[in-house]
Amino acid sequence: MKDQICLVPKLSGLGGMVSFQAKLINGLTTRGIPYTFNLKHPDNTAILVVGGTRRLGQLWRARRRGVWIVQRLNGMNWLHKVQKTPLRAALRSEINNKILAFIRRFLADRIVYQSQFSREWWSRVYGERTIPTQVTFNGVDLKVYSPKGAETPSKDHYRILLVEGHLSGAYAQGLETAVKMANSVKKRYDHNLELMVVGDVSEDLRRRAQSLAPDLQINWRGVVPRSDIPAIDRAAHVLFSADLNAACPNSVIEALACGLPVVAYNTGALGELMKDGAGEVAPYGADHWQLEDPQIEPLADACAAILHENASYRKRARERAKAAFSLDKMVKGYLEALVP
Repeated sequence: MKDQICLVPKLSGLGGMVSFQAKLINGLTTRGIPYTFNLKHPDNTAILVVGGTRRLGQLWRARRRGVWIVQRLNGMNWLHKVQKTPLRAALRSEINNKILAFIRRFLADRIVYQSQFSREWWSRVYGERTIPTQVTFNGVDLKVYSPKGAETPSKDHYRILLVEGHLSGAYAQGLETAVKMANSVKKRYDHNLELMVVGDVSEDLRRRAQSLAPDLQINWRGVVPRSDIPAIDRAAHVLFSADLNAACPNSVIEALACGLPVVAYNTGALGELMKDGAGEVAPYGADHWQLEDPQIEPLADACAAILHENASYRKRARERAKAAFSLDKMVKGYLEALVP
């Protein structure tokens, strides 16, 4: 019987899997490997659980039939523990964590972590597992996300880019950090620059952010189609990744693929993603797990270093993406886990 893979989508509240799902399905189709979303299908030889699912009974019965179960894990919900969160949302986040941990502990035959940071985080909180595990980074289409395009960075001013889907809560702190960093670079190094913010930002938050640096030029792009991101990346000089303790943020690997270097605090997986001079990470200087206020100057210094040597950083960013984040490399990693 030919291998058939069953894909189980993410729990609600943990973000969509549409992008990853489409990439993996394309890889399976290209290789002639059938797939389904039906956990009960008799031809299933392996199941990929993208995070967690509430269909635990079906998963348990599939495992008893001998179906190989692979769990894909990034990080876990944690912001609800350190910031004011509606009770229902906090309970949902905690329940989802417990479901992820249950599958990891009792049902998974193999675990694919999205980064070494993710693997260490889960092991620290819920203990080591004796089952096989591996780290497979997310992948990006290197033809779509590419330095090749009509868009080029301006020679008249520097552009610092911030890309987030929705800037609120902890991400609002990231926006404020971006403003402070950009303003520090502008004043300390006498740079003519702008901060471009892509994502959903409320009017109140925009006013608050601008008040932190009244003389800083901020370009509020708002929500844009995903198809616009490569052009936006190519036209910037550096991406600031505001996501704290991130397992493998797509905005970072997409930027690197476009030849856009990244500056960030050294939290989560950022350090392991931006190896080989693809960007710079700076010490946070406080307890990021408690969302304490970070130190801005080391981050501004790191950003300025990238701006001063932008051409060489851009080349290394693209090379890093080609070496570590291709779709083919990602699909091969999952097939190694799903077809033992």
